[in-house]
Amino acid sequence: MDVSKILADLRQERDQLEEAILSLERLASGRGRRRGRPPSWMAEAKKRGRPAGSKNKTATGKTASAAE
Repeated sequence: MDVSKILADLRQERDQLEEAILSLERLASGRGRRRGRPPSWMAEAKKRGRPAGSKNKTATGKTASAAE
């Protein structure tokens, strides 16, 4: 078992981890509230209600099909 090689590998991994942590910290600190209008895909995701063509019918749809 070569202890000096193990130590060198561990130091290299530590350096890589430190770099990853620093870059993540920079990303986290740079994020603030965005200004302006949200993208269209985000606005569509927030819409509520049933999608078009859903199987559950409204009350008016049920009465029309019951009358037939």
